[in-house]
Amino acid sequence: MKRVSQLTALAMLCGLASFFSVAADMPPSLTLAQLQEQHGAAIDTRASAFYNGWPQTLRAPSGHEPAALNLSATWLSLMSDDQVASWAKQHQLTPATPLALYGSEADNLAVKARLQKAGFAQVSLLSDALQAPDRLQRLPHFEQLVYAQWIHQLQQGKQVAGAPAGDWKVIEAAWGAPKFYLLNHIPGAGYIDTNEVESEPLWNKVSDDKLKTMLAKHGIRHDTTVILYGRDVYAAARVAQIMLYAGVKDVRILDGGWKAWSDANLPVERGMPASVKPAVDFGAPIPGQPQLVVDMEQARSMLHRQDASLVSIRSWPEFIGETSGYSYIKPKGEIAGARWGHAGSDATHMDDFHNPDGTMRSADDIAAMWKTWHIRPEQRVAFYCGTGWRASETFMYARAMGWKNVALYDGGWYEWSSHPQNPVSTGARGPESAR
Repeated sequence: MKRVSQLTALAMLCGLASFFSVAADMPPSLTLAQLQEQHGAAIDTRASAFYNGWPQTLRAPSGHEPAALNLSATWLSLMSDDQVASWAKQHQLTPATPLALYGSEADNLAVKARLQKAGFAQVSLLSDALQAPDRLQRLPHFEQLVYAQWIHQLQQGKQVAGAPAGDWKVIEAAWGAPKFYLLNHIPGAGYIDTNEVESEPLWNKVSDDKLKTMLAKHGIRHDTTVILYGRDVYAAARVAQIMLYAGVKDVRILDGGWKAWSDANLPVERGMPASVKPAVDFGAPIPGQPQLVVDMEQARSMLHRQDASLVSIRSWPEFIGETSGYSYIKPKGEIAGARWGHAGSDATHMDDFHNPDGTMRSADDIAAMWKTWHIRPEQRVAFYCGTGWRASETFMYARAMGWKNVALYDGGWYEWSSHPQNPVSTGARGPESAR
């Protein structure tokens, strides 16, 4: 064991004394203006739904404080100490950064204790939080990402913010027979097999005529609000994106999927879906929004442009060609000139876009991640993955974020790689490779 000199020991003691002195001098609360003067950070300890813009009650303010970070108290049990430290580092917080929390008293205390454990001594409360509605920030279309309690209240006939304008349906989406649905599902929910909206050999969307038949079968018109959820969020997103293409005007997904409903301990049902009265007609031409899907030639035309981005939503090992990501896709590699939009650890995960509870990560975090790869909201942006599921999830997030010109390259890597003349890249590369 190394010996510590008396001088070093004295310096360490002085440093600790100074550290605790700063902590002791921290006021119990700060206004936003005071926090900004100190170059501190506001932290919203509420659930992400309220951070994103849902009001906690009908007349409550909507959104979060300017530039506030979201560290929900409900995530703490899902985060190790290392993950808390990583979250802080990612947001460029140091032990010297003044932090001010807002949310419920219990949530603030829980987050404060965890941050102090991680070495953050300058933790106060934000005294004027949510008191100036005009300064609050929110997702432009937060209502497209609903939360579990909102669905429950809607089903109970209660008044809710962002209520559907007319008829509405809750539907679970998954691949194949409804085996998990039979065991438990949201009460009253219908069921859509993803085979109804996409088909082999490339798992592209089905024809417009088949979409029309599918929508009629499930009693869906262009003016029906459809609220989709899945055991995997991207299954619901896949169906949602295709419904929007078809022309259903109001399509929403349950943020966090089935897990969010289960974690909320809300009622469930068992058994087969109830019979549905088919819709007589869709009430509008199909497709209603053809610009939401691009084909292979349109995707090719978006490469190496400043005003457009063809964005790969695939894991890094897929992007650099270490794996195709799928047992049924043999070629490895990536579309040459595509920009990497992140995804997750492998072809079945979307960790890069999720909070610890599986809900959508903050829009600021996602936009910053994309900006690094020159993917910007003013561009024409088309997302793709292997066959469309993961890309559909990011498509739904981008729409909620207010990105106005987004689409899905439906064929994705499966279609692109099946044409040998298409340019392919392999190996590690950075954002400049797609300029």
